[in-house]
Amino acid sequence: MPKNLIVFLSLFLILYGLSNFYVGLRSWQAFRSIWPLAPVFYWLLYGFLALAFLLGRFFEKHLPFVVSHILTIIGSYWLAALYYLLLIIIVLDMLRLLDRVISFIPSTVKQAPTAVGLSVLIFTAGLLGYGIWNARHPIIQHYDIVIPKSAGSLSQLHIVMISDIHLGKIVDLQRLEKLIDTVNELQPDIILLPGDTIDEDVDLFEEQQMPAVFLRLHPIYGTYAVLGNHEYIGGKPDLAIQSLKQGGVIALRDSSAEIAGSLYIVGRDDKSIVRTGKRRKKLVQIMKDLDPAHPVIVLDHQPSDLQEAAEAGIDLQLSGHTHLGQMFPNNLITHKVFEVDWGYLQKGPLQVIVSCGFGTWGPPIRIGNKPEIVDINITFRE
Repeated sequence: MPKNLIVFLSLFLILYGLSNFYVGLRSWQAFRSIWPLAPVFYWLLYGFLALAFLLGRFFEKHLPFVVSHILTIIGSYWLAALYYLLLIIIVLDMLRLLDRVISFIPSTVKQAPTAVGLSVLIFTAGLLGYGIWNARHPIIQHYDIVIPKSAGSLSQLHIVMISDIHLGKIVDLQRLEKLIDTVNELQPDIILLPGDTIDEDVDLFEEQQMPAVFLRLHPIYGTYAVLGNHEYIGGKPDLAIQSLKQGGVIALRDSSAEIAGSLYIVGRDDKSIVRTGKRRKKLVQIMKDLDPAHPVIVLDHQPSDLQEAAEAGIDLQLSGHTHLGQMFPNNLITHKVFEVDWGYLQKGPLQVIVSCGFGTWGPPIRIGNKPEIVDINITFRE
């Protein structure tokens, strides 16, 4: 195991353990007066919730599928619950400390920790309930853009882009079928999938016969995809490409495809290729044999290296990856990390559209953003 991965996992487990202990202890202090069973039963139940996700993910190859699936689902919801309980309890404890300096909390509130605890639980449950519903109700996000180049016989192009579907245990076959029906209703000329189509487990993708569902797509100019970081995390990027091909999806790995003799789709391999000991090609290498007079659309999973794309003469870059933080206030982090973490950006001649994605990773919850299918109408004009 690489040293940097060991460091990351160690830090994650330490932070995760401390967060669970802090929330568990403060919850016990709030509810112990009404807890009917011995403390050991509380901590056993709490420990199960805290360990469910780790057990489901780290031991999925050693456990029956049903067991690992249930553990992963329970643990995924717990991750979201822990996250918001931790934030709320930290805020409440900071208010308590401030109250020692300038007393402002009513005595009735101070003397009712159980009522405060129940209020926190009800609020968190309501928040998560909304997030679960929101994550399963995608919107159609429209963009109308102009590329100031001639595209031969094409004056317009209708693209449907779906990023970060994360097909697997959470976004399952039933949700994929609904997605395909929605995309077909939009009647796109071409469909583009900028990474994380498969949520790591390619074997599950095939077992659920998902490639066959992709065969129901019939865009005029085909369906193209690139790999994301999760196809590499799964450890089987080549198998992912083969599985997508079975569904009629053409995967581009640092390569290009000419569309109707009028424009190019360039697909960049994801930066996570470093997991395999390789590096992805520079854009200028991929584009060296392309006619610069034709429009060039790049698929790049992560919306980084925008300056490289601008300098290479790219007309439009389509990306995903960010999820717009998936759960507020994580979007404050993605705002800082990426030049554009969602929506539209013009950088000189380069136009960029970043999607917050269709699916979810970890908690099947979205708060502060909407899952989306991106509908793009391009007009080509000299």
